Amino acid sequence: MISAIQREMLAFIEDFVAKHGYPPTHEEIRVGLDISTKSLVNYHLAALQDAQLLSRAPNTPRGLRLTHHPATVQVPVLRQIEASDPPESALTELDPQDVIELTYGLVLGGKNLYAYKVRNGLMLDALLHEGDILIIQAQTQAQNGELVAARLVQQGRTTFRRYFRENGHVRLEPDNPMMKAIIVKPEAVEVKGKVVAVIRHVE
Repeated sequence: MISAIQREMLAFIEDFVAKHGYPPTHEEIRVGLDISTKSLVNYHLAALQDAQLLSRAPNTPRGLRLTHHPATVQVPVLRQIEASDPPESALTELDPQDVIELTYGLVLGGKNLYAYKVRNGLMLDALLHEGDILIIQAQTQAQNGELVAARLVQQGRTTFRRYFRENGHVRLEPDNPMMKAIIVKPEAVEVKGKVVAVIRHVE
């Protein structure tokens, strides 16, 4: 049986993970629940661990894991599309029979995820190669510096580049230094998702 404050702490952690995709630190729990000391936070976390409601990795700031979360998550895969110029329809064309299984920690509990397998050559703007797998979180907003799937409205194509909103325009910066940035008005670009992980098999 856990106490009221421990139930509140568990709910806080669940809400934090749902919002951010990763667990809170002890200090974030202390501030969020207005607890006087970190030692009290640690005491209640230990009680939740004893109740098998969460686990804690030692010496890791964000080492909490809710035990009811699965150890792995299944992510649907986009149908095969060209790496250099994925069409708009492919960003929502998921194959229900094709999924990849990832550890929960790799994607940090992210929601609305799908996988994109690079095929048919290289994705030069993002320095990605055939066989690479992108894990993408579907969303329409991005923070500066994030690697996103961005649809260029006028061209009708999608590119994977770093997103920057500055001086009244959007700059899509390639990871490849040999390629030039794309600079457009905000209404000329639509964010379709953020790349949260890249999986590469090394021979």
